[in-house]
Amino acid sequence: MILITHLRHKCIGCNSCVESAPDLWIMSKKDGKSYLRKSDEKGKYYTLKTSILEYDTNKEAADNCPVNIISVKIL
Repeated sequence: MILITHLRHKCIGCNSCVESAPDLWIMSKKDGKSYLRKSDEKGKYYTLKTSILEYDTNKEAADNCPVNIISVKIL
């Protein structure tokens, strides 16, 4: 299992996470920022626990994020 954490309010809307992991990331039409699907909001953070099978694409999303607001940890 992995834990993905996203500090959404700092998102600049570059779309790199969506390009890396389109199964879990979408761009909001409302504000142009990325959104982690099925995530839970905890203060300023959005978190999602998901399968280890999602690790590679989401690690790529985190690595490609120019503002470093995505973290992916193996639990």
